[in-house]
Amino acid sequence: MQALLRFATLLLRCVLAFFRGRGEQAIVELALRQQLATYAQARPRPKLTSLDRAFWVALHRLWPRWKEVLIIVKPETVVRWHRKGFRLYWRALSQRGPGRPCIPQEARELIRRLAFENGWGARKIHGELSKLGFTISLATVSRYLPKRPPDLGRRQRWITFLRNHQDAIAAMDFCIVPTVSFQLLYVWFLIDHRRRRLTHFNVTTNPSARWVIQQLREAFPGASTPRYLLLDRDSIFSAEVLAAIRGFGIDPVRTAYRSPWQNAIAERWVGTCRRELLDHVIVFGERHLRRLLADYVAYYNAERVHTRLGDSPEGRPIETRPSPTARLVALPRIGGLHHRYVWAEAA
Repeated sequence: MQALLRFATLLLRCVLAFFRGRGEQAIVELALRQQLATYAQARPRPKLTSLDRAFWVALHRLWPRWKEVLIIVKPETVVRWHRKGFRLYWRALSQRGPGRPCIPQEARELIRRLAFENGWGARKIHGELSKLGFTISLATVSRYLPKRPPDLGRRQRWITFLRNHQDAIAAMDFCIVPTVSFQLLYVWFLIDHRRRRLTHFNVTTNPSARWVIQQLREAFPGASTPRYLLLDRDSIFSAEVLAAIRGFGIDPVRTAYRSPWQNAIAERWVGTCRRELLDHVIVFGERHLRRLLADYVAYYNAERVHTRLGDSPEGRPIETRPSPTARLVALPRIGGLHHRYVWAEAA
């Protein structure tokens, strides 16, 4: 209540500022800035309330020059507040209800016993339990099955497939990005395995099978298509999407359940994009995200040096120093988040 009263007093003072003259307003601003600079250097700093955080998050959305007047905290702190608000918002929407009844301990032990004594899978055990009077779903049986040791031979076969056909493989996947209003945006992208080049992407609020098919048409406008297209088991990649992929003359290859490592190139790009772009900005909407990604993809394909390749996906020529007096110049990319460095003759 005290914080709300203080905020109302602040708004009233802002209204009174409209009735001051320019000279008087400049003096008041100078005095306030001097006090604010002193306040920012105080140790320990006073704690900010939730209302203070909400004010700066809202100001970040409404005023593009908010960083110029921000002194008490760093701009990265405001971004972190927004991320925390997003988690709290969806946590409140996703609170668990009463849920299903607990599985009896006897049933859990019986699932493990049948698996150990017979080597059965979930479906076989589920059928046997139904004949013993246990009403348990197939998903529950799968959850309580003892984990089997990984099949190293199968894992090696998959890695061998990726290495032997990397020149003919592309992969597609989705990436979810929250906005300042906690709306979810879905980024679909297609990446080439051989050079790690991102060939196509788009953003939508409502992904569907037909929308994905349209993106594939735009990604493969000509006769040049990969031989294999790697995709996970997302429900959007339905039978309709698989039929469309085969219509392009491409063989769709699905990854195993809960095995993101099988689509590692696409998953790695999602992580890179988050670390190098999305973790440093607050997205306003679909157009804003599309513009940010367009700038980042252009930088990623043409200029960013990939560790495994030792080059950018599109190939970046080596620049030799033209003369001993040449100096290194930084060219900002993506609003200054990243830079490209080139040699320039000294003036």
